[in-house]
Amino acid sequence: MSRLSEKLDFDAIVIGGGFSGIYAVHRLKNELNLDVRAFEKGGHVGGTWYWNRYPGALSDTESFAYRFSFDKELLQDYTWTHNYLKQKEVLKYLTHVVERWDIKDEFSLYTEVIKVEFNEKEAHWEVTTNKMETFTARFLVNGLGLLAAVHKPDLPGIDNFQGEYYHTAEWPDDAEYKGEKVGVIGTGSTGIQLITEIAPDVEHLTVFQRTPQYTVPLGYRKQTEEEIAEIKANYDELWDMVHNSVTAFGYPDAEISAMDVSDEEREKIFEDAWNKGNGFRFFSHVFNDLSFNREANDAAANFIKKKISEIVKDPETARKLTPTEPYARRPAADNGYYATFNRDNVTLADIKAHPIVEVTEKGIRTEEGFHELDVIIFATGFDAMDGNYKRFDIIGRNGVNLKDQWKDGSRAYLGVMESGFPNFFMSRAPLSSFTNNPPAIEAELGWAIDLIKHLIDNDLKTAEPSKETVDAWYDLCMETSKGTLFHEAQSWIYGVNVPGKPFSLRFYMGGMGNYNKELEKRGFTELEFDKAPEKTTSL
Repeated sequence: MSRLSEKLDFDAIVIGGGFSGIYAVHRLKNELNLDVRAFEKGGHVGGTWYWNRYPGALSDTESFAYRFSFDKELLQDYTWTHNYLKQKEVLKYLTHVVERWDIKDEFSLYTEVIKVEFNEKEAHWEVTTNKMETFTARFLVNGLGLLAAVHKPDLPGIDNFQGEYYHTAEWPDDAEYKGEKVGVIGTGSTGIQLITEIAPDVEHLTVFQRTPQYTVPLGYRKQTEEEIAEIKANYDELWDMVHNSVTAFGYPDAEISAMDVSDEEREKIFEDAWNKGNGFRFFSHVFNDLSFNREANDAAANFIKKKISEIVKDPETARKLTPTEPYARRPAADNGYYATFNRDNVTLADIKAHPIVEVTEKGIRTEEGFHELDVIIFATGFDAMDGNYKRFDIIGRNGVNLKDQWKDGSRAYLGVMESGFPNFFMSRAPLSSFTNNPPAIEAELGWAIDLIKHLIDNDLKTAEPSKETVDAWYDLCMETSKGTLFHEAQSWIYGVNVPGKPFSLRFYMGGMGNYNKELEKRGFTELEFDKAPEKTTSL
């Protein structure tokens, strides 16, 4: 392997060891033959699936679609047992992929990047780690994670608590909760998984709920060898569906409105989807208008509300669990969440009606009363999309810090590049597609790595979008989100879960298929290029 320039430490540096980082390292090393170094702050590859080891953690994308699609031999060779992958299974898969592609040695573990800066004179990036070492590279690829920057609420008195407290995204191997009085704060997808899993094992569980959630069954089950063999035999068709559908979950897009059928037929269709399972299937692949048609959304919401009243025995608990806003957050799915509140050892505390006042030595006091606890678990989610990009200095042209450029709202061209930051590529960043992650990563970083090859092949030094180009992409994203009900839910999708974070659209809502068409249509025509310096190589 020869380096593009003997003046640089590496041709490319990758930050992160999850799906994005692994994909980038593989293609840069094994396809472009570049000298690559990846920095991962954890002790193992896996990214989100290394850190999120909390009880009940699993992917809500079906197993056949939660993997890399481009390696067809890997698709046939590697298998699974259930229709959804638990955390350890995803981590095992990613470990296998790294070994299969011979990229293990490219990852420096326990290495956190604390600063990156673009050297305008030399047109390269300087990357400084927590070990106080600085490395140079022509290209910088960021796989920092869509949901990776942990959000911890600032609860008064938390340091006085004499028990243990954990965040689900920083789950310690020695966490103790079984047989204890446990409080869980947060009822998003993570909280739903955790609460359902640990309820049978604790002395008492108090769930501190701010916003009640719409959630449908996941339908977790073992798959037969015959089912798996059929999936593998039809992978080409399935992946074509993934890459050209709205959500990229491997389900066909719905073609009818919820209002195109009779009330009786609509209920039957909802019931069938409820029994089959999966939040995205229920929300996006049964009817085509739940996200923007108020009447259709109300029909789906009322169906779930009726299920809550049927499942939850105590009327007051059922009332607290019943959402009042539109069905327009990230679709959640569960393995018995609502039924968990029928257990004698589970209590629901409504902290929107009765906020938390303080944490004491022995538990949590709300405006309604005191809850004695041995363990507190924060399932409070993430500073999503852009959080990790603001946790260290990313300095581009003219000394501009990315966190300052994004102070009024973050945005990136195609969810991949930002103006003023040449040869700087992102994955699952602001204004990327609101879809299943692995196919989206392949699309975004596939475009980015093809651009890197274009730069090398054409002796071009740098590429970046102009501010006008980035703004135009944002305008298109706004156009695709017009009329949707998501903005009414005030969720992490718009950044409102983090106090002080500006309200801003953070996704392209046009779907995976349309996003791929945008990549193909635009190519690299909207970028600005500089001529490359003369190449030098070393053996």
